[in-house]
Amino acid sequence: MYAALNIFFFGFHTSLILFNLFGWMWKKTRKANLIVLLLTLASWFILGIWYGFGYCPCTDWHWQVRMKLGYTDMPYSYIKFLIDRLLGLDVNALLVDYLTVGAIFLALSASIYSNWRDWHFRKTSAGAGG
Repeated sequence: MYAALNIFFFGFHTSLILFNLFGWMWKKTRKANLIVLLLTLASWFILGIWYGFGYCPCTDWHWQVRMKLGYTDMPYSYIKFLIDRLLGLDVNALLVDYLTVGAIFLALSASIYSNWRDWHFRKTSAGAGG
């Protein structure tokens, strides 16, 4: 059971991160992307008040599963875990945190702009046709 959950969290959490970063690129996923980005930031900053800055329930749940499987000494950051695992390195945690925050705010900016542009285009197109 825990081995299956571990695989699930690898896939789900990694997909969620990729969606946060790139979901704004496709018109059909832009609104959902903006919502998921805002929920992610709410987790980091609001839940982070109680659980620590950057808190992510997916990371918390995945680490609980991995502890049941006997893994110990997990990093605080899931992104650091992925980078270390994919590259076979021990990347500086603070550097990963800075890059992660920078990347999510770039993605948020792109998502806000893309959603605003879509809304503005719909608004001006509707006005021109009516």
